[in-house]
Amino acid sequence: MIPGHEPGADAPAPGWLRELAGVAATMEVHPQLTPPATGGRESAVLILFGDGPDGPDLLFIQRSEDLRLHAGQPAFPGGAIDAGDGGPVGAALREAVEEVGLDPGGVDVVGILPEVFIPRTGFRVVPVLAWWRRPSAVAPVDAGEVAAVERVSVAELADPATRLMVHVRDGRTTPAFRVRGMLIWGFTAALVDRLLALGGWEKPWDATRIEDLETTR
Repeated sequence: MIPGHEPGADAPAPGWLRELAGVAATMEVHPQLTPPATGGRESAVLILFGDGPDGPDLLFIQRSEDLRLHAGQPAFPGGAIDAGDGGPVGAALREAVEEVGLDPGGVDVVGILPEVFIPRTGFRVVPVLAWWRRPSAVAPVDAGEVAAVERVSVAELADPATRLMVHVRDGRTTPAFRVRGMLIWGFTAALVDRLLALGGWEKPWDATRIEDLETTR
């Protein structure tokens, strides 16, 4: 628990998150995720930290199995940037409202991370780092789009027992997390992996534990 307030209290972004935002704003993007000079559809995701019963946590959604893209995959709330969003911050918050019913009035944006590119879908993604100052109830708004919503503690994600590598379709081997019945992999897991390291939460884990994505889900 973060000292000085109870979980769920209305509290400003803690110093550790502001420090993380400052470091993450200039983090190096993996060459495989570096955006091309032109092209790609602009989008944003919301990396929302809150103060849960077991310390800092992150908000994840699990996408519906009926979706054409990323079916069944855990992710951060987010989607394409619309003309009326005014940029990635507006898009990330709007998508979180539409997907899980988040009250944006209780969220403080603390930073913008470097843009990354997802070759498989052609999306250019800006991660928006935020603090859940006043947590609100969240749940899937449209079951056809979001199957479940989970707040997962940083402690769970940093636990070496949850960590593994997965071998994906294009031949790459990337970080993954098995937690709360979900397998977090791909772009989302890559972001979590970097944030754990930058935030000083990462613990030694067995990176030789490699599973094939097609058989491990």
